[in-house]
Amino acid sequence: MYGLTLRETLGRGELPPFLERLAGAALSGFPRPADPPNLRGYVDLALRGGYPEPVLRLTGAARLAWLDTYVDQLVTRDAETLDGARDPVLLRRYFEALCASTAGVVEDKTLYESAGISRMTAGAYERLLTDMFVFEAMPAWSTNRLSRLVKGSKRYMTDSSLVAAALRLDEEAVLRDGDLLGRLIDTFVVSQLRAEVETGAQRARLYHLREKDGRHEIDVIAEVSGGDVIALEIKATAAPRSSDARHLAWLRDRLGPRFLAGAVLHTGPLPFVLGERILALPVCSLWT
Repeated sequence: MYGLTLRETLGRGELPPFLERLAGAALSGFPRPADPPNLRGYVDLALRGGYPEPVLRLTGAARLAWLDTYVDQLVTRDAETLDGARDPVLLRRYFEALCASTAGVVEDKTLYESAGISRMTAGAYERLLTDMFVFEAMPAWSTNRLSRLVKGSKRYMTDSSLVAAALRLDEEAVLRDGDLLGRLIDTFVVSQLRAEVETGAQRARLYHLREKDGRHEIDVIAEVSGGDVIALEIKATAAPRSSDARHLAWLRDRLGPRFLAGAVLHTGPLPFVLGERILALPVCSLWT
């Protein structure tokens, strides 16, 4: 099972799923949240993650200790139970490399060389971590209406707290590093979406999109039944501008009516319209 979402922990089960609300591309579906987190608040939520024990029962040092212990158990006892003898030191190195590159499209060679292991070993470790539900590869989206799209997957840790535990991160460390901040917020948002699409009526599948020349890329493509598309950009900014939605507008113009809606998810307090069928929405719109 995936970790708890904020929608679950806050008891918002009656709220229609986010993607179903967004599909109508109407701002009326997203009233201004009453008490939205600020950037530091979102970082705190991402570091907290979704595992029931640390989220519901623990705080402070006790929560950190639980997460540290959980990562230790993953790369030692759990891995051995599932797949026989593994070198826990090498597995931890690869696990940390994946955490450092979460929410990224990274060449295999970059990862296995940074961990000091072979390509074959890296492949075996990825399969193992996938079987343990702590790692997931988001496939690249493809369509005959677009060419020159990257085919490589976008790698994610399934819970953002794993990144914090493996890399020994606190709020200040994340806020000092813009690249890491973006990766952590992206990983946190996708963890909220991943659990939702498993039970949603739209039967959505999540992808990412990137052109080979890097001119256009979109963080999340949700393809719903019938092949229609909802697209998301995830930004660690409180004041997104129209330029932050340029890739969404590009995709909208090429897909036409197949593009149901797009959104720039941001860390500010206000929902507003950025363009035709494109909204700017606070990240907390996922659960408020």
